Amino acid sequence: MTAPRPRTRQPKQLGAGILQAEISSFRLHLAAGNKSAKTIRTYTEAVQWFAAAYLLGQASRASWEQVDGRDIQQWMSWLLDRYSSAYASNQYRALQQFFRWLAAEDELPDPTQGLQAPPVPQQLIPVFTAQELARLEQACAGRTFAQRRDTAIIAVFTATGIRLSEMAGIRYDPGDPRRSDIDLWQREITVRGKGGKDASSRSATRQPTASTGTCGPGPGTPRPGTRSCGSGSTTGNR
Repeated sequence: MTAPRPRTRQPKQLGAGILQAEISSFRLHLAAGNKSAKTIRTYTEAVQWFAAAYLLGQASRASWEQVDGRDIQQWMSWLLDRYSSAYASNQYRALQQFFRWLAAEDELPDPTQGLQAPPVPQQLIPVFTAQELARLEQACAGRTFAQRRDTAIIAVFTATGIRLSEMAGIRYDPGDPRRSDIDLWQREITVRGKGGKDASSRSATRQPTASTGTCGPGPGTPRPGTRSCGSGSTTGNR
């Protein structure tokens, strides 16, 4: 698998100046709607960046009510010259949520109305070949705690396809099933996806039994009360 080369992103200007008050209110609106911390940060930073890097440089844009659709299009054009279409599209959708909220909150016109997010061409997602997976599993092979942990992580990723963030949030408590996300007997893992929604992921293969050596009392493995099984962490609840 050949990974795509990442684009270098410069630090964003986030000082929104006189336009910050509405952004702070928008942040509160998102938090009150039980949005995740990542969603709140992504949406508010997108609006702050638009304000700091574009609007504050326009003499005729001293308030949000002065923003029109052409400003949004100019900003999207600037982003598309420097970033991927997927990234620009995400930035647009964050701005769209802000202006929809602002239009309802202050009865202002929505400058995104009638516009569309930049189209994102479909791309094939690179996946590991069987040979690459075999080498990866071989690199994790062994009887130490770290090797068993890494073997279990790779096995669960391969068998279930869960996200990295979902893997990182997995808990295991052998003494209290209510505090454990892993059912070794049923080969089932409960993960928390986007929006804090729980989902069960089950493996029909025998691979996830490596979790016994990772989260359970394997030889030479310490056994704290609760252990997170993701991203190489062996600490308590996150």
